[in-house]
Amino acid sequence: MITAIIAVGILGAVLGVVIGFVAKAFAVEVDERIEQVEELLPGANCGGCGYAGCADFAKGVVAQRATPDQCPVCSSEDVVAIADYLGISAEEKEKMVALVRCSGDIPNTVRSLYNGVRDCRSAVLVAGGAKGCDYGCLGFGSCAEACPFGAIEMRDGLAIVHKELCVGCENCVAACPKDLILMVPAAATTHVYCNSPEKGAAKRAVCKTACIACRKCVKASGEEDHMEIDGFLIRSNYENPPAAELVEAAACPTTALRVDTEHAKGAYQGASK
Repeated sequence: MITAIIAVGILGAVLGVVIGFVAKAFAVEVDERIEQVEELLPGANCGGCGYAGCADFAKGVVAQRATPDQCPVCSSEDVVAIADYLGISAEEKEKMVALVRCSGDIPNTVRSLYNGVRDCRSAVLVAGGAKGCDYGCLGFGSCAEACPFGAIEMRDGLAIVHKELCVGCENCVAACPKDLILMVPAAATTHVYCNSPEKGAAKRAVCKTACIACRKCVKASGEEDHMEIDGFLIRSNYENPPAAELVEAAACPTTALRVDTEHAKGAYQGASK
């Protein structure tokens, strides 16, 4: 009995020495700067920076593979704090927010009977959804579910982005199977809420608020180059975005050209009447 106890004690001592040696030999040094940078990050783990999470992004920043301003959730103060801590320069990055390029809510679109799955990506694969436009918002809210910040509201079968809540993580962009969502400068206020490349008559047959490429907004813009012509679709030029005054000057016959704040509040109801 005593011999067994001694043997076990000796074996334990030997294993302890071996484990200690192995732990020391294969120890990975942890840069304390990584932990400090991670503490300064918002901890959203949204993936908007292109990394797996805040911890992975912190490693990238410390290793100089990434810069603090790549975090879409970080405030300018946090970016400066991280840069000061690491002794690097902080670049001010223009805030980008999501834009759903569609205004086809339930009152303004032609709909068919749909009893399928209530998920945008699955609906595209199965039956295409209930709306007549093949390029518009399906209205099942996959983008809203993907947004970790509650910046997208589903209203009358249409995704509405509240730009004051959007941090530009781009999760909604990846979630939309229609490629409807575009990241635009937060300072831009006037947008064309349509993404259909079809001819005007075809678009109007399924949606009352579609862009029919009448070019009134282009003419009202004059030589300012605020609008771009893309076949049978007009788009805002976000390198030289139009001001809100263009909406009144252009008098868009379908109200596809809208000011974002008015769009979010549902001020444009004329087309559905």
